[in-house]
Amino acid sequence: MPRVAGLIAYDGTEFCGFQVQREAPTVQGALEEALEELTGAKCRVSGAGRTDTGVHARGQVIAVEAPWRHSGEALRQAWNQRLPTSIQVRLLTEAPQGFHPRFSAAERTYRYTMWVPACGRDGERRFPLVDRFAVVLPKRPDLEAMNGAARLLIGTHDFATFGQAPQGENTVRRIVSLVWERVEESLPVLDPYPLERLVLTVTANAFLRRMVRNLAGSLLAVGLGTWRADELAAALDAKDRSRSAPPLPPNGLVLERVQYAEYPDLFSAQ
Repeated sequence: MPRVAGLIAYDGTEFCGFQVQREAPTVQGALEEALEELTGAKCRVSGAGRTDTGVHARGQVIAVEAPWRHSGEALRQAWNQRLPTSIQVRLLTEAPQGFHPRFSAAERTYRYTMWVPACGRDGERRFPLVDRFAVVLPKRPDLEAMNGAARLLIGTHDFATFGQAPQGENTVRRIVSLVWERVEESLPVLDPYPLERLVLTVTANAFLRRMVRNLAGSLLAVGLGTWRADELAAALDAKDRSRSAPPLPPNGLVLERVQYAEYPDLFSAQ
């Protein structure tokens, strides 16, 4: 059977994460069910990251062996026709020899999005046009303070305070970049109470469970003045899960990109 690698996107709102579970809707389960309907064969789909319940993806990477005699583009189109509208196979290509979406990955990039009041007044905690893919905050955090604290986390550290190992006990990870940015809008402001978008982009060799959401919540605590940067550094050094600030909700988190040093041209359009 031919083995293909794919780039997929999904709205994770209605799924209990990517990884298949018994009697729970998952992205992997939906992919495999649609592929079985298409080919008549039970095919195991592997993924680059086990995104949590409610977390989204724009650049999740998968691989699968499937009995298919037509082109990869024909498979992509037929597969998408059988998938729920919340999942899209964006690209399929022949998988290189020895490629595995998870174990071959060199770096992963996530983004967390928040909307905050653009002016000095307190805002709302929800906004219907963004709630599904972002978190709305009633107060505007200090962006400079959050980035100052974020720089303390870059590099190789034991991140046991901020997540759990998916398997085994190794909680050491290497963060390549970690930065909050204000997304500038080019359209004129028409809303009398406008919101502005703040996005955290983090790239690492790998992540622990809930690591990005816990880091985002802890950095936000610094931005809101409830933590100091040195308290964040002390929490990191403690290697104690109880020392993390509460995680931010999953709906603001998106797996944006997975990079493969050995296969740099695997998804040239990625």
